[in-house]
Amino acid sequence: MTLTQKANRLARGVALTSVAAVALVGCGSSGPTASGEATAWALTGQQATIENAFDAWNGDNADESLAVQFFENDAFKQKIRTAIGSGDAPTLIWSWGGAGNFKTYVESDKVIELDESLTENYFPAIVDNGRIDGKLYAVPNNAVQPVVLYYNKDLFTQAGIDAPPATWDEFLDDVDTLKSAGIAPISMGGASKWPQLMWLEYLVDRIGGPEVFEAIQQNTPDSWSDPAVIEALEMIQELVDAGGFIDGFQSVATDNSADTALLYTGKAAMVLQGAWAYADMQTADPEFVSSALGWANFPGVDGGEGDPGNVVGNASNYWSISSDASKPQQEAAAAFLKGGNMTDAYIDDLLAGGGVPPVLGIEDKISAAKNPEFLLDVYNMSKDAPAFTLSWDQAIAPAAADAMLTNLDKVFLGQTSPEEFADAMNATIK
Repeated sequence: MTLTQKANRLARGVALTSVAAVALVGCGSSGPTASGEATAWALTGQQATIENAFDAWNGDNADESLAVQFFENDAFKQKIRTAIGSGDAPTLIWSWGGAGNFKTYVESDKVIELDESLTENYFPAIVDNGRIDGKLYAVPNNAVQPVVLYYNKDLFTQAGIDAPPATWDEFLDDVDTLKSAGIAPISMGGASKWPQLMWLEYLVDRIGGPEVFEAIQQNTPDSWSDPAVIEALEMIQELVDAGGFIDGFQSVATDNSADTALLYTGKAAMVLQGAWAYADMQTADPEFVSSALGWANFPGVDGGEGDPGNVVGNASNYWSISSDASKPQQEAAAAFLKGGNMTDAYIDDLLAGGGVPPVLGIEDKISAAKNPEFLLDVYNMSKDAPAFTLSWDQAIAPAAADAMLTNLDKVFLGQTSPEEFADAMNATIK
C-alpha cells in the first residue's frame, strides 16, 4: 500500500463515523443477530474479489469489521430464504434486486431503507433494481451481468461459419451447419435448470418486447398465455428436437462450470451464459479466451417487436442491510457500503477477473485491463441497452419462480406443451 492510499483510507475511516448515520434511513435493534460482529453472506463465484474487499475494509476498520461467508448459488438461495424468514439473516444480505425474492424482503420489513447518497456513480438502470416503490433498499456490489451468446471461433471456422448469427433464422442455419460438420451446436447446463430460462427470456423479448414480461411481473391475469411466450416455447422445443443442444445436456451442471468447459474444450460450439462465465473461462483456459473465444448479443427474431439491443440477465448483485441486525451492526454495514464497496481497488479486482462494474466513467480503467474488448462490449451493451430485463427467476415471487423452472424443464424434456406450461404458470398468478 502506498502512503497516499494509506492516508486516503485513514481519512475515510475517520469520516465514516458520521457517514454511517447518513447511509441508514431506518435502524432495528433486536433479533438473533443483535449482538456480535456484523456479518455478510455472498456467493462463491466472486469469492476472491469479495474477500479482498472485506479484508481491506476490516484491516482499516477493526471497530466496524464484517465477517463474510460464501455459498454455492443454489444452496445460498434456500439458506438465505430460511435465515431471513427466521430472523437470523446476516447483516449484509446478498440478492439480485428486482421484484422477486428481494421484494418479499422489503414487503416483510426484513431489510431497511438506505440513503440515496449510496447510489452515486452507478448506472441509473442498475440502481433502479435496488428500489421498491421508489425507495432504495439495495445497492450494487458486483459486476453487471448480461447474458451473451459465447462461441468457439475455431469450431465456427472448422464448420465454415464466418460470423455469429444476427437473426434466429441465421442461428438455425448455423445449428444445421455445425451438426453436418459433426460438431455439437450448443452446450447447456440442463441439470441446473435455470440456464434453460435464458433461452425463454431472450426469445420472449425478441418476439414480443420487454412489455410481455412486465405484464407477467405485474401479475396480470393470463399473462403467461401471451402469444410471444407460446411462440418462444415452441421455438425452444423445435430447437431441442432438431438436436441443437449437446447430447445429454440435461445431466450437465452449471454450478461447476461444466457447460462452459464443453465450449473451451471444443466439445460444443456455443453456449448462452451470463457475463459471469467469462471470468470462469479466463481462469480455466486463458489461452482459449485470448485466441478463440467469441461473443455476441442474442440474435433478433424477424418480425419480432423486441429491439435486438435489449439485454436480459443480472443487472448486478446487491447488498441490503438486515432489519434484524443490531444498530451497531447496521452502522458497520452502512459504513462498508459507503466506503468499502466499489472502491478503486475493488473495481480493479472485478476487471482483472473479467467482470464489468456498473460504474460510470471507468472506460479508461477498462481499456487498461486484460482482454478489454469483451469488457468494453459488456460495459456498452449494458449502459446503452434500450431495455435491461432482470433474470425472471429473480424478478418474480419465489414460489412462482420455482414453478417456472420446474415446468420449463418439462418443456425442454418434451414432457409438457407450451400451452400446458402457460396454464400451470397462470395458476401461480395472485
